[in-house]
Amino acid sequence: MPTVLEVMWAVTGLLLTIGSTFLQPAILLPPLPGNAEGALVQQVSATMQIGAVLITGCLGGKSAGLLAQVAYIFLGLSGFNVFYHGGGIGSLRSPVFGYLLGFIPGAWLCGYLAFLRPLSMKQITISCLFGLAAIHLVGIIYVLVLGIPNLTLIQQSVWHYSVQLLPGQLVVVCGTIVLATLTRRLLFY
Repeated sequence: MPTVLEVMWAVTGLLLTIGSTFLQPAILLPPLPGNAEGALVQQVSATMQIGAVLITGCLGGKSAGLLAQVAYIFLGLSGFNVFYHGGGIGSLRSPVFGYLLGFIPGAWLCGYLAFLRPLSMKQITISCLFGLAAIHLVGIIYVLVLGIPNLTLIQQSVWHYSVQLLPGQLVVVCGTIVLATLTRRLLFY
């Protein structure tokens, strides 16, 4: 039975996941020598969803992460337009849905590992990277099952949803690691 604190983190995680669906992160690049424009802002090829999923696990633990993402998938499949490409039962036919399903084990694994040992940036980094790996693993398996026997569809989907987005997602994960570590230190847990 989840505690009140876990339910609070699960609701917070659900709201973060929904709200971050349409937020695209950016990084500030330092000015190049001889460039009169100064620093540049570069958009990252990902959304903040990965960060929301992982920070829910890092701050709320495995149960809160799991509950938040199950609720997110349930809302999306129920017809609420919380997914990036809409919502509804038709989402099951999309290759991207596997990655959304991956949010569930990704958040759980991240939350499990984040509280396995005493708080350290190393522990949070490990938990976030394993959570991200779980999301991609489930997504790739879903693409394989959905795309059989169309090898071209499988290659295009894995390229589009894993390979191309991974660098941007790693940038988001770096920010998540720092934010989760600082927040846990401020909250003394």
